[in-house]
Amino acid sequence: MKHLTAQERASRGKAARASAPRSGHAEFEPGSERPDPLEIIAAQSATRVQELVPIRYGRMSESPFRFYRGAAAVMASDLAGTSTSGLRAQLCGDAHMLNFRLLASPERRLMFDINDFDETLPGPWEWDVKRLATSLVIAGRANGFSTKERAAIVRATVRSYRETMRSYAGLGNTAVWYARFDVDWVRARFGADLSSRGRARWAQAVTRARSRDTLQAFDKFTRVVDGKRRIAPDPPLITRLEDLLPDDQRGDVEQEIHRLIERYGQTLQSDRRFLLEQYRVADMARKVVGVGSVGTRCWIVLLLGRDDEDPLFLQAKEADESVLAPHVGASTYRTQGERVVAGQRLMQATSDIFLGWERAEGIDGRRRDFYVRQLRDWKWVATAEDMVPRGMRTFGALCGATLARAHARSGDRIAIAAYLGGGDSFDRALVTFAERYADQNERDHQALVDAVRSGRLPAEAG
Repeated sequence: MKHLTAQERASRGKAARASAPRSGHAEFEPGSERPDPLEIIAAQSATRVQELVPIRYGRMSESPFRFYRGAAAVMASDLAGTSTSGLRAQLCGDAHMLNFRLLASPERRLMFDINDFDETLPGPWEWDVKRLATSLVIAGRANGFSTKERAAIVRATVRSYRETMRSYAGLGNTAVWYARFDVDWVRARFGADLSSRGRARWAQAVTRARSRDTLQAFDKFTRVVDGKRRIAPDPPLITRLEDLLPDDQRGDVEQEIHRLIERYGQTLQSDRRFLLEQYRVADMARKVVGVGSVGTRCWIVLLLGRDDEDPLFLQAKEADESVLAPHVGASTYRTQGERVVAGQRLMQATSDIFLGWERAEGIDGRRRDFYVRQLRDWKWVATAEDMVPRGMRTFGALCGATLARAHARSGDRIAIAAYLGGGDSFDRALVTFAERYADQNERDHQALVDAVRSGRLPAEAG
């Protein structure tokens, strides 16, 4: 591997402006050969649990923002036709604003970071930035923000990304690797940008995040049945195995999930594997998750440790091929679960100590890839509908800085920073792009609504 000098890397970034002018990122004009977005979504649904697919369509049809959250594959197809600098980084693949949140570090510090990596793959860094910027415009429209207010939010977000990347370009490799955004750093860096009401709401969010832990999930999702702790059913969102399969089939699936948990432990660090081995599987159930993920196979598994009041909740979620793969190339990892875990560990400053992967056989006898993590560990997700323009502008800037830190770990931060430069050409271009793509997203959402109303696609609340 040839190591370029910092000057050579910067020159590479500046040279990329010739083939991909920064102002050119404003462009988005769907061509006549653009794939039907509903066909893209339906192709994903074809491989999912069919009885859950109507819930997916029901959730996506609720609003343009919910549609956007479920349409990462549609946007990946559209972005594949846009100009890029040729510089790559590890992508989240679905970097909308609600995939940035508070979560716990192994040292029990509350951090702000990216959370969802189902679609992670190396690719053009611009794609993540564009998906983030567009999500803010869509959320701003839903909140009734003016065009000027939305533009200010996107500019602040992209400027934060650009300036953070430039600051990391001047740091050494280990300094970038050790960088992390805990709540104290967030308060010091962005607190002054919020109103007194905004600061109070942030303090409340921090408090709520610390309360959303395994014990809280234990109280919420379980009950005592015949003297034993069991996961409480809430169909169709949480369905116990006994309600999915007859008795003569249930045993095989229970054993397979037991084996999944045992085998997945081999992908953990040895000390964490030792900790996992001190727990026993007590119960399991199928869970419906997210918007875009509805219909993927997802199990929640209750494990108990010292006694029946010492819980560990794990979530084993199906990992399919990334929506980016048709456009940037297939994963180099042996399984899709390992792809997700490797991408998450690369992009996050700190990751869940129980994050790992395994392959398992499903109810239908097919072997599928899964990744495993804790179900709930000090997590807080922003509520876009509650944000005012000033709050969303600050939140966007925090997300932009976080995304830049993640890309700086995996991409050529010096070349990307040099490409972006010190001016706001790229910032202004993304204001235009985000508005144009938000228009397209509204048209796609309406197409889904029309398909549901006509009976072409089934939908139900959930």
